[in-house]
Amino acid sequence: RGAAASPAASARFVRCLYAVGFLDLFGVSMVVPLMNLHIKSLGASHTVAGIIGSLYGVMQLFSSTFVGCWSDIVGRRYSLLACILLSALGYFLLGNSTTVFLFAISRVPVGIFKHTLSISKALLSDLVSERDRPLVMGRFNAASSVGFILGPVVGGYLAEFKGGFYQTSFLCASIFLLNGGLVWMLPWSGENTGNRDRYQDKESNSFSAKSNHDHPLKSAASRAVTNSSFFQSPWIQVATVLKKIKEIACSNLWDVFLLRFLMSVAILLYYSNFTLAMEERFGVKPLFAGYLMSYSSALGVLAGCLLGPITKLYRHDTYRLLLHSSTFTCTLILLYASAPSIWMVILSSTFLAFSTTIGRTCIIDLELTVGGNEASGTLLGVGQSVTSVGRIIAPLLSGVAQEFSPCGPPSLAVGLALVAIMIMNANKQKYRSHGSVKLKHQ
Repeated sequence: RGAAASPAASARFVRCLYAVGFLDLFGVSMVVPLMNLHIKSLGASHTVAGIIGSLYGVMQLFSSTFVGCWSDIVGRRYSLLACILLSALGYFLLGNSTTVFLFAISRVPVGIFKHTLSISKALLSDLVSERDRPLVMGRFNAASSVGFILGPVVGGYLAEFKGGFYQTSFLCASIFLLNGGLVWMLPWSGENTGNRDRYQDKESNSFSAKSNHDHPLKSAASRAVTNSSFFQSPWIQVATVLKKIKEIACSNLWDVFLLRFLMSVAILLYYSNFTLAMEERFGVKPLFAGYLMSYSSALGVLAGCLLGPITKLYRHDTYRLLLHSSTFTCTLILLYASAPSIWMVILSSTFLAFSTTIGRTCIIDLELTVGGNEASGTLLGVGQSVTSVGRIIAPLLSGVAQEFSPCGPPSLAVGLALVAIMIMNANKQKYRSHGSVKLKHQ
């Protein structure tokens, strides 16, 4: 897959990927909050704006699995560069969108290829040992979250100037080009990462152990993939991608993806009517609700940085940490739904920022542990598609639940989280057996 050839180079690689994650979300979060205002200024109705937004979500839904699998086949370098450069093209076109039609066209390359974060996570899983994966993933998410916090501030400032949206879009495209240059200059060499090379002898034994646990893709086939695959016939690449996706679909990972779906929808339901519920329940203005959400995002960054000590405390038992964080998330959402005062909401939001951040990282680690690190791009792509389905369904569920009560969406979220916890308990032996194999061979 073409990556660093020494432990020192691997460390530089990881730090550069943190920067890639930060710049990615920094650029995107500058533009996204301004899009609705811009498309309405072009004369689009609310319905047309909603259709374009939904089409973007549908493209993301279907392309994430395909692009993730493609990165397993052609290598992380070429797939990551292609996604970054084509996303830059999309934001450049957005900066020239003077009509609704051009606006819609600009969303196509971004909708299909804006999977840079997923491929970066797959590359991180290639670079580091399975034991260190939650720590590195947590730091990557923290770096990305910092960009997400700072981006809207810069975008809002630029929007005050004449033609501010166009300037912001061009700046976002430039940031993606900068990311492309950063990725190009990384010390790529060979087919395996330096850190993975250090574990080669141990991994050769663990591969056989993984096959006994029905990993969906065999390591021999994975090791046979080379970067020259990028130059193969597109039809061969498509056929290989479809074959790998079929193997994932026929694997025993349905429960892991169901867990991700249930917890994603639960968290989305919590945030879906947060501002409106705060106003109806406590008379709080939207500005205060916005500050509270920003406060939670900042705490999420801190949680990502603290993930290393927390995983050590749990002796790198991802399953147990995920079970406890999900249980804590369920309890905190229940506390929010029944909160008698705003102070109870602030308390629940404080700890919820930690539990959700830890849970998101742990579910990714569980996917890669159960599914096999050899197909990390495919697994992360499928996981992203599952989350996209949750984003489509959650607003509908929220609207129906809110007809009964402002506390309806979080109450439904509690029920979904409880189902996820029961599934985790029912599959306890399966997850723990994979975890024991992971720790045994580190």
